[in-house]
Amino acid sequence: MGDNAMDKAKGKAKEMLGKATGNERMKTEGKVDQAKADTANMGDKAKDKLKGVRDSLSDDDN
Repeated sequence: MGDNAMDKAKGKAKEMLGKATGNERMKTEGKVDQAKADTANMGDKAKDKLKGVRDSLSDDDN
């Protein structure tokens, strides 16, 4: 399980705990943590895709 997935799971747990206890701040923090993890995940996917493009272009030159 990657760091982003772990952060998302922690955020989900925090959100659920906030819902269960009626703590709006904790619930909101959990949602923010999940959004941060999703954003980081998208960034990682974009980096991987760009690396693949770069690698395919450099392979064509040989």
